[in-house]
Amino acid sequence: MPENQKNLNYLKELNVPKADEITSRLSGAILFLLCAMLVFSVVAFGAVDVWALGVASLLAGSIAVCWLTDAWRNKDFRFNASALQIPLLALILIGIIQLPPLRRADFPNDLLSVSAVGSLSLAPYSTRLAVVQLIVYFVFFAAALTFINNYSRLRKVVLTIIISGSLMAFYGILQHLANLEAIYNLRLPFQATPFASFVNKHHFAAFMEMTIGVTLGLLFGKATENNKRIFLIIAIVIMGIALILTGSRGGMLSLLGVIVFVVAANLLQKPISEIDSPIADGKSYLRNFAFIGGGLALILVLFGTVLLLGGDDSLLRGIGLQNPKDDISNGRLHFWQIALRIFFDYPILGAGLNAFGIVFTRYDSWNGMYRVEQAHNDYLQILADAGILGFACVAAFIYLLFKKGLQTVRESSDRFRRSTAAGALAGCFGILIHSFFDFPLRTPSNAFFFLTLTTLAMASITPLKVSRKKRSEKNDLSLLNKKT
Repeated sequence: MPENQKNLNYLKELNVPKADEITSRLSGAILFLLCAMLVFSVVAFGAVDVWALGVASLLAGSIAVCWLTDAWRNKDFRFNASALQIPLLALILIGIIQLPPLRRADFPNDLLSVSAVGSLSLAPYSTRLAVVQLIVYFVFFAAALTFINNYSRLRKVVLTIIISGSLMAFYGILQHLANLEAIYNLRLPFQATPFASFVNKHHFAAFMEMTIGVTLGLLFGKATENNKRIFLIIAIVIMGIALILTGSRGGMLSLLGVIVFVVAANLLQKPISEIDSPIADGKSYLRNFAFIGGGLALILVLFGTVLLLGGDDSLLRGIGLQNPKDDISNGRLHFWQIALRIFFDYPILGAGLNAFGIVFTRYDSWNGMYRVEQAHNDYLQILADAGILGFACVAAFIYLLFKKGLQTVRESSDRFRRSTAAGALAGCFGILIHSFFDFPLRTPSNAFFFLTLTTLAMASITPLKVSRKKRSEKNDLSLLNKKT
């Protein structure tokens, strides 16, 4: 037996701890903290309160500490240099630039003896809070890209998404059937209609769009065993019913977009094991028919179940047949016009991140009875808040996401990886549709889930067996060198 092999066997018999055992535990702790942030943000009313943002910041800080400790012990700072992080960093930079006093304040000349100055943001406090949120999002996103890096972790995150979505949807259905107006029977939101743990029912619908997307991707991609698909079907039905019961028109339209995206992704993608033969072509036609029929059947089942549960009002509102005399946009056209006026006045860097609610009062021609904090269109609001530069960041993020995500779907040879990427892209596609009519991504929990789905769609995933083998060989050789 070679001398090196004898030494390796000797080390194994002594059960010497591996050099990266502690660092692997730290990376596992980071994955746990990532999943904890997802679950906490959903349970804590969508993490819309300042205290919830504080807890999320502490969790993000814990991730950073574990990450740096892992780098120090391993003598290597692991970081996924994905280009998708650049638009997020650019938005943070825009927010920081908006804070210093670089703009002359609008005061009458005879009021002050010297010229007054103010920040580029017309609402500095709101902008500072937005910068803090973006930093938390960046730490979360960078850690997710770096540490969701093998199939075991990928499956754990997917399972977390499906379970959290299913349980919250089930609670929302029970809450709706019991006519409970307060969240957890404790909190009654002001000027908002809650659903499940979310203060805003439309944002809960957006949350369902993302979780349904991942689950549908696994089901249509046949990425699980036959005896487990029934659980996916149950989860999809529960989440779909909960979404429709919200009565959100944007949510219902986005749900259709999610279903169409998943079906199209599977229709246009050849099966991994398909062989170019007449028999394979015949099976391909049957498969395509099954995908289309399955999508239509899902829609019928969801709408039919809602009707049986007595959700007529929600369904009628969702398809736009309730209160036809009312403003079908619910004031959105007015908000959108003001967002455009703000953009035209501040076209380069905008009026300040999250400043729309303050600046709106300067342009509002209504009687001011209602407080409007968002433009109910994330794309117009980013134009108003951050100008053309901020909008360019958002556009670049969306472009890079779908470019890399579709590449993963097209080139992946693993069924589970491909199905996960397709489902994650479908969820992202759904909430991006919803963002035309609302502001779902300004709810922190939805932002965390969106960034997680982005990671699932385009992250580099190493097969677990290969990564373990390479790590084991590296540890054994390192210990052997120390011994010799």
